[in-house]
Amino acid sequence: MRHQRISRLASRAWWSVSVLALAGVLVVLFGIFWFVAVRGIPALRPALFTTVTSGVAGGLENAIVGTLLLVGAGLVLVTLVGIGTAIWIVEYAPPRAQEVSRFLIDVLAGVPSIVVGYFLYVVFVEGLGWGFSLVAGAFALTIVMLPYVVRSSDLALSGVPQALREGAFALGARRATVLFGVAIPWAIPGMLTGLLVATGIGLGETAPLIYTAGWSNFMPSLAPTHSPVGYLTYVVWTFISQPFPQAHALAYAAAALLMIFIFLTNLVSRSAVEYWSARSRRG
Repeated sequence: MRHQRISRLASRAWWSVSVLALAGVLVVLFGIFWFVAVRGIPALRPALFTTVTSGVAGGLENAIVGTLLLVGAGLVLVTLVGIGTAIWIVEYAPPRAQEVSRFLIDVLAGVPSIVVGYFLYVVFVEGLGWGFSLVAGAFALTIVMLPYVVRSSDLALSGVPQALREGAFALGARRATVLFGVAIPWAIPGMLTGLLVATGIGLGETAPLIYTAGWSNFMPSLAPTHSPVGYLTYVVWTFISQPFPQAHALAYAAAALLMIFIFLTNLVSRSAVEYWSARSRRG
């Protein structure tokens, strides 16, 4: 009887701690959104989207377009490289190579992004003479996002039921058919989750882009090299420290846009995950 009473008290205590922890997280999250929304949304005037930055004033057209180009190019690269790497690890690599590859991916996830940026600055910007550019910035975001895409895709492919694979092989399907017709469709929700996390990380990065993309007050020229690119996180990081109200307004507007982008990315990605999950269950 005493043991049951202690067990109930412990269960209630852990439940209370869990609720308090959840409440704390929600309060912090709401506080961040409220802080950014109150200061940033009033600064989102129409001219902001049609005017480039001029010093610490003007608009954010160049930074918005640059952010979308950098993150978009990084997502294309990380999708090809990350999912391809995960497929090799799960489907083709021998056990020892799987262990080594997963260990190295985890190590890469712990490398500070500013170190990645400085490394690519030495290799691309200075070593190859590319200068600050869209390609260098996209490569920087790809390296930063890569571990999350590889690990999520690895876990998703590893979680494909073995019975599905064996059933496909029993029907005479080849290995490539099983991979692209059974394993990948089943694993798509997990892969999309990894890409969602990677997108949020890419949108919020500043340090690696300072060393690779640089900054420009002009619209991106789409030239792969020798053409700096503007991006929203640079505005937040730099303009908030300026002693001018218009600079602060741009910084808060850029922060609000980043929050909106992340919210929309989550909304679209979650909808896609639910769609593919329901489709997999029906299949």
